[in-house]
Amino acid sequence: MEKHKLPKGTILSVNVSSDKGQKKHNIGRCLLVEGFGVEGDAHAGMEIRQVSLLARESIEKIRAKGLDVRYGDFAENLTTEGIILHELIVGTRFMIGKGVLLELTQIGKVCHDRCAIYAQVVDCVMPREGIFAKVITGGEVKVGDTIKVVSPLQDHPHNKNRGR
Repeated sequence: MEKHKLPKGTILSVNVSSDKGQKKHNIGRCLLVEGFGVEGDAHAGMEIRQVSLLARESIEKIRAKGLDVRYGDFAENLTTEGIILHELIVGTRFMIGKGVLLELTQIGKVCHDRCAIYAQVVDCVMPREGIFAKVITGGEVKVGDTIKVVSPLQDHPHNKNRGR
């Protein structure tokens, strides 16, 4: 009997910005600080939204509408490929590279001000498909690192009312 494999993917871009409300730019590698987030990023230090992630698979939905968007344009810290992030559940843990551990804390977010992407194509994937995580074990993350799900926690209290 084949053992069930947990999803894994790749880090495509590592993005930061010096101010909130800006697109982020790829720096190739970063330090994730336990309980804090991405060193040098304007959003670091938030309690449950320390690191933001968005899958290339989600970004492609906006590209299919004719908009030339790049990794970091949605203000995500980590752009990934290979895992459909928004289908995971709160409490899921990810291992990145050589021992960095993140825990999914929130799926999507309220978008108070419509961004430039929304204005152009009347859609934005970050509010419904972006995910946020806290740093459990810090360390360096770089483009090309593997990201893999290590423990989906089905019984986390935030998942009780989540529809599939």
